[in-house]
Amino acid sequence: PGWMAMLDKIVQDYTPRLRAYIRTQVANSDDAEDILQEVFYQLAKTTAGNAGAIEKVSAWLYRVARNAILNFWRKRRESPLLISEPSDDEAACGNLSDILFCPANSEPDNVYLRKLVWRELELALAELPPQQSEVFCLSVFEGMPVKDIAAATGAPVSTVLSRKHYAVTHLRARLMELYTELHSC
Repeated sequence: PGWMAMLDKIVQDYTPRLRAYIRTQVANSDDAEDILQEVFYQLAKTTAGNAGAIEKVSAWLYRVARNAILNFWRKRRESPLLISEPSDDEAACGNLSDILFCPANSEPDNVYLRKLVWRELELALAELPPQQSEVFCLSVFEGMPVKDIAAATGAPVSTVLSRKHYAVTHLRARLMELYTELHSC
């Protein structure tokens, strides 16, 4: 219990400052949140029951954040799926979020694609452990902050962050094939 309380306190104390720092390095707020979650996931993994595993928490957190930001930009350069400006082919196909949230009165092709993507997303969510799926849905679809999810589920903030991290990792891998198919049109 002491370790988890310490972890929750660190998350509460450092979230605003780390988020602000990360946002100075990454323009997209969703990407910044992913990086922030990665930082706290690494914290939970590193300390795993040993509250004294890190001597200077602040310096450690910022070093991990800096490394996560560097990894983010390196992956973005290496991955054609993460290019900020879509090519003509990609623009013609649209992106997954455009497809997921297209209006019901859109062109029939878009409505079909929306149903296809939602079905695949639902199947991928069903493959997750229930706790991971719940955290992902509350966070992404309901827009609930991590602290509120922790309070609602009774899980520590670090556990909620870890569950969301695993869910996002699984969903990205699982939906990569569909993304590739949609962007090869």
